[in-house]
Amino acid sequence: MRKWIAVAAAAVVAAAGTASWWLLREEAGVRPSTFRSELNTAHYAPIATRALDPEPLTAAEVFPAGQVASGGITLTGGSPESLADCASAVWGSAEAAVAGCTQALRAGYTSADGRIAGQFLIFNLADSAAADRLVTALGGDGFVRPAPGLPGAFDGARGWAQARALGHYVTVSWVAPAGPGAGVDLTHPQLAVDGLGFAVQRRLV
Repeated sequence: MRKWIAVAAAAVVAAAGTASWWLLREEAGVRPSTFRSELNTAHYAPIATRALDPEPLTAAEVFPAGQVASGGITLTGGSPESLADCASAVWGSAEAAVAGCTQALRAGYTSADGRIAGQFLIFNLADSAAADRLVTALGGDGFVRPAPGLPGAFDGARGWAQARALGHYVTVSWVAPAGPGAGVDLTHPQLAVDGLGFAVQRRLV
């Protein structure tokens, strides 16, 4: 009897360990294979704090059109999302780094042939120091989550991403293959999606 109890207990422990591994694996999320980042510069001093730039961003301001394009590549976007819970858009160390974030806007994009997809996010943080902390966290053991509107074939682990601290904002662009086949060039899709960050530049005028 004791032998069977010991075997059963070992099975329970093994099952619990497997479940924990899968939960941790899911929590760990996906990181792109190529990541670039930029911290703040003096150029963004006029919007270094939310107090200097109190008007919240709008989806129309950040996503003025349903498409983005660069180098002859056009990606079409879905409906932008406005998130009050910024932590729901990130995982890992980035969750702590979005403390004080009041909004996150994001939208997903897909090429006409379905081979490339991407997303753009912008976080509204308290100040430039907080923005720099988030960019640093995104380069460590945390990152953004794929937007729900991205195709299921979005292969973020083979993607390229760019995070920029722009005053009290952080922008993140992330593009990746999203269909069968290999060898897709992500250069212009990345430029197209990243160009949505121009909305912040208009805040400087």
